[in-house]
Amino acid sequence: MTELAHTAEDLAPLREKTIVLVGLMGVGKSSVGRRLAGVLDLPFRDADNEVEAAAGRSISEIFAELGESAFRDGERRVIGRLLDEPPHVLATGGGAFVNPETRALINEKAVSVWLKADVELLARRVSRKDNRPLVRGRDPVQVLTELALTRNPAYAEAQVHVQTGDTPHMVAVDAILTALRAHPTAE
Repeated sequence: MTELAHTAEDLAPLREKTIVLVGLMGVGKSSVGRRLAGVLDLPFRDADNEVEAAAGRSISEIFAELGESAFRDGERRVIGRLLDEPPHVLATGGGAFVNPETRALINEKAVSVWLKADVELLARRVSRKDNRPLVRGRDPVQVLTELALTRNPAYAEAQVHVQTGDTPHMVAVDAILTALRAHPTAE
């Protein structure tokens, strides 16, 4: 199915609730999310960018100065604020949906979509840049395998699951749109 196969009539119900993308780093939450928002003619928001703007510092600085607990608390508050805004596509950080309070908030106020991909593919993607503190100086396959073991049970509580692969972003967007249209919580 191509982007052109999605009609305005088909997509209209998907514009009624915020769509929140969750999953491991490198799965494409931000890059695919921007394209999904474009197809749906909705605003795109990136939770990590919003947290940084609210805190006036980078996520790395927040972790270093205040610790992960303070970061997760701030992240939950920012996501809660974003979920009170009109519908949009929201990309979350990899750990956001693991927090039970944040996960409950997302599942109550939005449609959660777990983007899944093989660890080896994610490792190749995250190795291309040096902007991922969790994998800096470490084996990305090992880090992502450990993260998948601990985070996948939380991600599995997402309302919609979409397997992605090493394909163009629009293929993932089409898969998300198809899955959303087939899922009753999306309308």
